[in-house]
Amino acid sequence: MRLPIDTQHLSFIVASAPEPVLDFESKAPRTDTDGRPLFAVSVVALGSEGADILTVKVAGEPRGITQGLPVRVAGLLGTTWQMGDRHGVSFRAEVIEPLGGATTTKASATS
Repeated sequence: MRLPIDTQHLSFIVASAPEPVLDFESKAPRTDTDGRPLFAVSVVALGSEGADILTVKVAGEPRGITQGLPVRVAGLLGTTWQMGDRHGVSFRAEVIEPLGGATTTKASATS
């Protein structure tokens, strides 16, 4: 199930530099349906209830994203998953950009 997340009342800070998402078995770079490479960015999500670290995937090579940088996360979706007895939520965003508006992906992701 895909769950849209309202980020209007959240603040995000980059926790670790963007890394390419690799296929678990082949170790080849993963891409979205349009062929754009996927990158994972760890962010600290801060809200009125506290903070959590999320790993958010985004299509396109992130630019200008460094540890400690406040960012805007737009089009955030949580997707539930299950593999055997393991389960969780993965996160995907249309865009992650530094506060100030400079786009950090070559193209916005579509879900």
